[in-house]
Amino acid sequence: MPTPRKPERARPPVSALAARRLGRIHHVALIVRSIEKSVPLYRDLLGLALETVMDIPSDGVRIAFLGVGESKVELVEPTDDSTGVARFLANRGEGFHHVCFEVANLAEELTRLGIDGVELIDSSPRRGAEGPVAFLHPRSCHGVLIELIEAPGGPAWRGLGYPAS
Repeated sequence: MPTPRKPERARPPVSALAARRLGRIHHVALIVRSIEKSVPLYRDLLGLALETVMDIPSDGVRIAFLGVGESKVELVEPTDDSTGVARFLANRGEGFHHVCFEVANLAEELTRLGIDGVELIDSSPRRGAEGPVAFLHPRSCHGVLIELIEAPGGPAWRGLGYPAS
């Protein structure tokens, strides 16, 4: 007679309140070998508006944001071969890297997600190109790297030195 298996503990369904914690998709990030060579496709052929190009030395990347509706496409080019982004490009090539969702209060979301067992890369908000950000590990997100960004003027903005909105 086979040994009876313990039933797996089902997670409770996500409540409508929890589902509303995420705001819009802020951006989808794509890893590219060269922003200079990639921008013309998105700007000139696809018609997205180039908003900004900037270097982020602390992360070893150069990024470009292109607007599409109320969201953005972020192009990410590694500038330092020792970073995770450079290793990602070397191992997987150009393409999808992460999706970023906007939240009202990033610190509260990180606390809630940590309590719910999500593996956090960042346990507290840190400076990002367009506001306070934090990443969730792909091991907890079905293989997808998820970034959260706090909505403009949220509670982490002042503490991280962003200008008042």
